[in-house]
Amino acid sequence: MTTNGSKTPSERRPAELYTGSERPFDAEDLVRASGREPTPQSLAWAQRLIDEKGRAAIERYLP
Repeated sequence: MTTNGSKTPSERRPAELYTGSERPFDAEDLVRASGREPTPQSLAWAQRLIDEKGRAAIERYLP
């Protein structure tokens, strides 16, 4: 067993966890973070929000 309780090294968590807008994100990421299904309508909503609010769009849903 590894130090985080998983049975194999491939099940380990990454050494660094990222939150918010530290990394690039797209409309599908925003849709999934908001708990919605990625449909054409929800992807259009997410893209409009990204265009309007920039990085702040995803920070509403991620810590």
